[in-house]
Amino acid sequence: MNLRFDSKKRYIVDNFINIIVLSVLTGLFAGVIITFYNIFAFLGEEYSVKLYELVFENPAFVPLLFLGLAAGALVIGTVVRFVPMIRGSGIPQIEGAARGIIRFKWYVTLCSMFAASLACMFLGLSAGAEGPSLEMGGCAGSAVGTILKRNHMARRLQIASGASAGLAVAFNAPITGLVFALEEAFRSFSPQVFISAAISVVVALFTRNAIRPAISMGGYSFETGFAFNGVFDFVEVTDPIIFLWIALGAVCTALAGVLFYHLVFLSKRLFKRITFLKGVGKYLIPFLIAGAFGLISVYAMGGGHSFIETVGGGDVNLSVFGAGLLASLGIIVLMRFISAVLVMGGGVPCGVFIPMLAIGAGIGALLSCLFNMWGMDGIYTDYMIIICMAAFFTCVVKAPITGLVMIFELTGSYVNLLPALMGVTIGYLVGVVCRIQPIYEKCLEMYIDEEKLYEKLKKERITLEIQPLSRADGERIRALIWPTNGLVTSVKMPDGQTLVPDGEFTLAAGEVITFECETDDLKETTDYLYAITGKPARQTENK
Repeated sequence: MNLRFDSKKRYIVDNFINIIVLSVLTGLFAGVIITFYNIFAFLGEEYSVKLYELVFENPAFVPLLFLGLAAGALVIGTVVRFVPMIRGSGIPQIEGAARGIIRFKWYVTLCSMFAASLACMFLGLSAGAEGPSLEMGGCAGSAVGTILKRNHMARRLQIASGASAGLAVAFNAPITGLVFALEEAFRSFSPQVFISAAISVVVALFTRNAIRPAISMGGYSFETGFAFNGVFDFVEVTDPIIFLWIALGAVCTALAGVLFYHLVFLSKRLFKRITFLKGVGKYLIPFLIAGAFGLISVYAMGGGHSFIETVGGGDVNLSVFGAGLLASLGIIVLMRFISAVLVMGGGVPCGVFIPMLAIGAGIGALLSCLFNMWGMDGIYTDYMIIICMAAFFTCVVKAPITGLVMIFELTGSYVNLLPALMGVTIGYLVGVVCRIQPIYEKCLEMYIDEEKLYEKLKKERITLEIQPLSRADGERIRALIWPTNGLVTSVKMPDGQTLVPDGEFTLAAGEVITFECETDDLKETTDYLYAITGKPARQTENK
């Protein structure tokens, strides 16, 4: 018994050493790619603002601007048509890949998203870098698993780890990246997922921090990441009435999130009807409208980081066409809202994490102005902005833990714990009451339907015996990463008794499991299961 225990222990150690090595390589690759990508994204937004300011000062250039936008829309639309993995932010697709539903060529997806999303930022769309960073991080994980010829389970693990590392580098927020792997990519907790994602995130951020100080161009040091440390000024809450204002603001913002959700999918249905140039013509709409909005206000452009910094801190000073603060905020929020809807609905390859936070921040600033007129103390404005950011994001994405952690890491303050928790909770509850699905989950379902991935699947039933010292031996069913679209339906004990297990059932050597699934590659799925249950000796000999 001790010998068996020692052998199992060695097996576990060897397995985790393998995971550590792969995760380190994934973190290095993702860290390098995403750091440089975010530097270029920073430059793209900066030069985009200068371009629009130049055009605004010289109206004769307006036709050239829109001609360039139209050309960019057609080129990017053509790329998306041939590489559907980069459609939209890429987050739903990479989640599908991490769950084993979607297969893709990592080098094609990485290069296409890198170029297309940067072009969108330079052209002035309401585009963030975090979604593409997440997808390209997943591509880095896929590259490591593919080049080193690892099995399908290992590749899935590295895709999720790389995606987490990509998000962590984009935001400079390690815990947000780690939580994403558990809450969004796999939607379950597993020690393997946690360890792999944690290592990749740490290595990627070390890589980022090593590269960043060394990079300069013309004496200019680049900053990457979207943290708002020092922007917001949170004071101690002394008036209990503020929580009523916060609750009201969170409800209003969450309802705006519900509207945003429905408009995104309405726009998707409408865009499908556009068949001009085999559907590529639909990209003209978000690009040309973004150009018009950019000429009205630079705060309607880019991811929204500068806009959030402007409304934060309690001293908001912006004006659109000489209008007052309240009207200007309303115009900018409306433009950002419409742009984000069209970008998501049209499938433009760019991120919407920061744009959604910017919409929430704008709504929070707008509500603060109104509430201040009705009696709310102005010193709580930053609380309202943060709460509305959390409520809007959580309502739309339905990832409350990610939303809560992200708010803390981006602001660098835990003073706002209770208000932020209120915002996240109310945002999530409003989404539940209004019966909206997580937006990325819904987009993934639509992508699968459009690409007809489920039509290739066949129902299969696979019977396997748990081998001694295998990964499954001594593990609970829910602690293992099983193939997607499958379930352990029965377990036959050595004494002949058959039972239907739940996720807490602990498997043991000698038991025979029946795994029912839908797959388009029976051999790959069987090999995947052998990596969990162990391969019988006779199978190894025959091979």
